[in-house]
Amino acid sequence: MTTYAKGLEGVIANESALSNVEGAEGRLSYLGYGIDTLVENCSFEEVTYLLHNGRLPKQDELNALEKRLRSDRELPAGVIDFLKSAPKDASPMDVLRTAVSMLGLYDKRATIGEPNIAKDAEIALSLVAKTPVIVAAYHRFRQGLKLPPVREDLSEAAHFLYLITGEAPSEAATRTLDVAYTLHADHGMNASTFSARVTIATLSDFYSAITSAIGTLKGPLHGGANEGVIHMLQEIGDLDKVDDYVAGKMARKEKIMGIGHRVYKVLDPRAPHLRKLAIQLTEELGEPKWIQMSERIATIMREQKSLNANVDFYSATVYYSLGIPTDLFTPIFAIARTAGWTAQVLEQLRDNRLYRPLTLYTGPVELKEVEPIAER
Repeated sequence: MTTYAKGLEGVIANESALSNVEGAEGRLSYLGYGIDTLVENCSFEEVTYLLHNGRLPKQDELNALEKRLRSDRELPAGVIDFLKSAPKDASPMDVLRTAVSMLGLYDKRATIGEPNIAKDAEIALSLVAKTPVIVAAYHRFRQGLKLPPVREDLSEAAHFLYLITGEAPSEAATRTLDVAYTLHADHGMNASTFSARVTIATLSDFYSAITSAIGTLKGPLHGGANEGVIHMLQEIGDLDKVDDYVAGKMARKEKIMGIGHRVYKVLDPRAPHLRKLAIQLTEELGEPKWIQMSERIATIMREQKSLNANVDFYSATVYYSLGIPTDLFTPIFAIARTAGWTAQVLEQLRDNRLYRPLTLYTGPVELKEVEPIAER
């Protein structure tokens, strides 16, 4: 029996063991590990290993993974040339999408047809390693600055912060970004993950699948929401203007960025972790205005609309407090989610079936005759 669900809402399209998004309960887990315990006990590199291998690593396995990631950060010269020549006012997500696609030109392992899981697993880690370097390199080049020498002694989070600033980050900043990476690493069959799986299901190459995912994440209804949050806070300006701003938005039935979630019907389980980090950062920086405004918006929406803040709502304040430019917020989402996208692609390839949903046709039923063009 054929059913119709607009936007495929409520439709199960595949099986996955990677992440469990329990919207009604407000829970998220990766391979059976709750997001809370992962944030408290594991690094992003450990989470990447978990997603790619189905279990947490032993110490020697983690060491090997870190060594592999750190030794695979260098970009092909052709990609570097593109990043230097890209328009300085281009969207970093557009640049990332194009650069990731270009990586496929320089990787002889990237083939179409029957998958080679061993080679594809190598490509997956290479993408996790190179994606943050692409984002940081373009950010430096557009400012007329050189990219600092790629290092192999820093974690993924620390290395990205080092590349965009030219200085080794503090432990607090590194820990903050590492937590954000873990929280964003995977999230069920979201739009960008679906794009990646649809693309790889055709037995296209790995780079095409991740390029599809990046293009999907770019949209403001998906990854672009975190940029919208900070723009909203900047537009409001001060804490005493929040109530009027929110009241006006609700009167016009306009969306409040970062509030509510397509899946979570209660609190987004990722939001409290970023809220805590946002409070800590603003206390350290002595600039509490942004988190105070955020907290007031969240309170109003919870009390008046029974809607909760989602992960984007607080990630915006976290990134802004770290001194990260607003237009890099979504690319950071992409950096973290590359761990999940690549794991999802590998999972798809292990038990592949081409996605081919049906369409509910709403056009003319009776066939028409073609009139001569002079008589139309």
